[in-house]
Amino acid sequence: MLVGAYTVYMRRTHWVLALVVALLVGGGYYILTHQRAKAPTHATSPTTISSITTDTMSTTLTLHSPAFAHEGVIPSKYTCNGDNVNPPLAIEGIPYDTASLALIVDDPDIPESVAERLGKGEFDHWVVFNIPPTQTRIGEGDAPEGMQGANSADSAQYTGPCPPDGEHRYLFKLFALDTMLDLAEGATKEEVLGAIEGHVLDSTTLMGRYTRQ
Repeated sequence: MLVGAYTVYMRRTHWVLALVVALLVGGGYYILTHQRAKAPTHATSPTTISSITTDTMSTTLTLHSPAFAHEGVIPSKYTCNGDNVNPPLAIEGIPYDTASLALIVDDPDIPESVAERLGKGEFDHWVVFNIPPTQTRIGEGDAPEGMQGANSADSAQYTGPCPPDGEHRYLFKLFALDTMLDLAEGATKEEVLGAIEGHVLDSTTLMGRYTRQ
């Protein structure tokens, strides 16, 4: 009787041990496979990293002035009512392969009588080309390096806003070019615009407003 009881006891013990081992092995396998399945959700793919880097490195040509905000009022100091000197300008985001910059300032709001006299719809206040791409700042009253073109007052320099009839807009247009322009000093705006065709890498416009005092 004792031998039979002992045999039954040992069989039950073996069965319990086998069950415990099976549960431990199965649980470990579940944990291992579950962690492996979740692992990719914590990784950043090379494609994601590349796209973030590309977006961060992208640049856009911009032109702004510490003297007035875009679409803001130009201080009279830079007009015919003041010192008639050019405002300070700052350039950012110049494309890497830029060979030169061109700057044109004009007034598209001139009266019809002036447009008829000029034979076009804008008065040109400043034309500068072959500006080196290293020039990211233009000081107040300082002509940038490069070549001065002719304005509508028949002078190769800056002439400030001087609207005869209310508020006018003044467009400071900047172009990043992949070439130097083969033009002489005193070239007109139309000649500059013709020469830059097909060579513009990027462009931007700063707009200021002014009403004559």
